[in-house]
Amino acid sequence: MSKIRILSDSLASQVAAGEVVERPAAVIRELVENSLDAGARHVTVEVQRGGAALIRITDDGCGMDREDAMLCMERHATSKIRTKEDLAAIRTFGFRGEALPSIASVSRFRLATREREALSGTEIEIMGGKLTAVKDHGGNHGTVIEVRSLFFNVPARRKFLRTEATEYAHIEQQFRMHAIANAQAAFTLIRDGAVMFHLPATGDMLERIRGLVGEELTSRLIRLPEVEHLGISVSGYIGGPGLSRSNRQQQITFLNGRPIESPSINYGLKEGFHNALMKGQYPVTFLFLEMEAQSFDINVHPAKKEVRFHDGFAVREAVARAVKQALETGSKLPTGHVPRAPASLPASTQAELVIPASPAAPRMMQPERPAEPGIIGPALSPLPERVEARRMPVPVAERTFTAPAKADEVAPAMPQVSAEQPAEAPVKKTMPHFRIIGVLHKLYVLMESTEGLVLMDQHAAHERVNFEKMRRAMEQGGVPSQRLLMPLTLQTSPRDADVLTRNLEALSRLGIEAEPFGPNTFKVEALPTFLKTDDPLAWLDQVIEELQSLSSKSSSLRLGEDMIATTVCRHSVKANDRLATPEIQALLEDLFACEMPYCCPHGRPTLIQMSINELERKFGRQAP
Repeated sequence: MSKIRILSDSLASQVAAGEVVERPAAVIRELVENSLDAGARHVTVEVQRGGAALIRITDDGCGMDREDAMLCMERHATSKIRTKEDLAAIRTFGFRGEALPSIASVSRFRLATREREALSGTEIEIMGGKLTAVKDHGGNHGTVIEVRSLFFNVPARRKFLRTEATEYAHIEQQFRMHAIANAQAAFTLIRDGAVMFHLPATGDMLERIRGLVGEELTSRLIRLPEVEHLGISVSGYIGGPGLSRSNRQQQITFLNGRPIESPSINYGLKEGFHNALMKGQYPVTFLFLEMEAQSFDINVHPAKKEVRFHDGFAVREAVARAVKQALETGSKLPTGHVPRAPASLPASTQAELVIPASPAAPRMMQPERPAEPGIIGPALSPLPERVEARRMPVPVAERTFTAPAKADEVAPAMPQVSAEQPAEAPVKKTMPHFRIIGVLHKLYVLMESTEGLVLMDQHAAHERVNFEKMRRAMEQGGVPSQRLLMPLTLQTSPRDADVLTRNLEALSRLGIEAEPFGPNTFKVEALPTFLKTDDPLAWLDQVIEELQSLSSKSSSLRLGEDMIATTVCRHSVKANDRLATPEIQALLEDLFACEMPYCCPHGRPTLIQMSINELERKFGRQAP
């Protein structure tokens, strides 16, 4: 007897359902995409008991006649593609023709549809993959699909469903993503009879985002500049300084309007947010990529969530450039309240729009008494020449950094950051006018602006200033290096050897002098002067690992930024270092001359602001 058999149509549909219909949210994804492909201008999603009892999708799209309504329930029946060439240039959400028969095979399914000009439509009922009724339908034009008792005939799949709350959270997440990507259409979400969202159609993407996530989060978003790179267009919004999450729940990305996940995009975001995001945190993004359909393959994942790019490095570069430009030119002063991330995107909330202080703010308060050398603090690096006249005389040794030498360190001293360093970059941020009130706990500088109360972390602010000074020095002349008494021999795998060989020039700019020394072996003769490590070979292994994740040689300078960030942390103004008012003013001016003044190199905010309205609410002077 033959061991190989052809599966029955019903069993084959259930196998396909296992790939396409993971949970109720996956059903909604497929059905909403069909509605949008049909030209719907209003889509209503209704669920009961987390989608396990009922999913109903109602749209006002083009609808179908009886022949198409019957045919769409057949496997691999689609109106989207005709030839293999069409498969390489997909411009619609759906195209495989598997979703409807797969969903109908594991549920009690009803489809009712009518074309706009037709006098009557068609209604089809299917029970677990078996056609039970076909009749006329006299409802509104468009299509209504009901999916009841999902997985009723596949108990093994049904038991894998989570709680109603968990399944609804996934449904709402899916709803949000489609609503954001298709702001030109109106969306409604109904849960157990209650309207959760009613979003009118809009041409303003930010307005749609505000309707979904609330004013508090929306006010802290930064618009991305529209970047074009090798045929890839990047636009959208990202979270400003201090706005991050512990997971990728709000890292939302769209490709030609389709919600997707992609390692290339994740790497691009990592590079763009480098030194602007705390370790272990993920950015808030609403990222929109547009590119030719021939440049990617969407047909690599059963649920079409992931894509494969023909040039993943170009995608990473485009995303990284857009994010970096946005952070350098569009950052906002962070607010004092950071909303906590729930399991899904936060519900709509009300919050005050916070903006940097305007130039009309009160003038700077003068110090009450002359500054004394004893309260200036030796940790502050040399301030710019423009403020030297306001400083009290301080010994030169107190105005430079020299790391203490230790016998067991590879490089005993850090280069001085002094007035001999390369010229500072031009001011990129408008310097707000603050009135300095005082210093709290010898760390937080309290200031008044026209908008309310501003707090500055003097350590984080000085880290940012010193970081950008040292990074400019690295970019202009390279990182100072120190030759080793005994060269190190680094043995690598063939793949690592290839990475090192291609990046020897970039490594030299980072203070790492290495050269080939036999098969898969390198001789390291110098390391960065300010490197502090007991195991330089292990550190070099980490450098190689980072190099493998970078998208271009230009990005390899990022490795030096990590070293600089660690170094300036140890040599910046600390808590308990007392600063006089002129020192604080000079630090503020230096901070706003930086490319990204609102966060330190580790991603922590340097300044936060509490608006007058927020203070009045806290003191009961204004209704919450």
